[in-house]
Amino acid sequence: MGIFSRKNDTAVATLPVDPALAALTGDYTIDPAHSSIGFTVRHAMVTNVRGTFGEHEGTLKLDGSNPGASTASIDVKIASVDTGIGDRDGHLRGGDFFDAEQFPLMTFRSTEAAQLGGDKYRVTGDLTIKDVTKPLSIDLEFNGTATDPYGNERVGFEGSAEILRSDWGLTWNAALETGGVMVSDKVKLNFDISAIKNAA
Repeated sequence: MGIFSRKNDTAVATLPVDPALAALTGDYTIDPAHSSIGFTVRHAMVTNVRGTFGEHEGTLKLDGSNPGASTASIDVKIASVDTGIGDRDGHLRGGDFFDAEQFPLMTFRSTEAAQLGGDKYRVTGDLTIKDVTKPLSIDLEFNGTATDPYGNERVGFEGSAEILRSDWGLTWNAALETGGVMVSDKVKLNFDISAIKNAA
């Protein structure tokens, strides 16, 4: 089932309106208790460190009759970063990295959405970290819809994107005696989103 415009090599075509698709039209609120926004980064050239941001909020606007008009907006509280190591989390919140006191939020505002095929999509928008805004494309898979035991209509997505943290001014590093650096520039962002349809 498609929820965004289908993109081919020459043009963006609109999928025929499907009644099931049209039924998804509406505003949704991301459920932080059942969603995860995280990252993976190479550490000391030999292993990966994984972390999450425990506090975030956001909205989705799905338009089944005009899927290309669907949008997404997410705000992430930087101070909620959690890698499982308190000292490391404190370093990430500080001036060497995110400077959470001065720049408390990381934000994403979508500008375009397109279908890649099947239930795979790409959402493009503006990612802002430390008051630096750069374009970001997120590859997503639509996991479907469900009505939970409380009567909430949910939609689910999961996906990822890769960035160079230096593009957003996150440049701290330390050289290793054996060569290379402590923290890779490339960071993988991971998204697992469950959103609840707002009451009409």
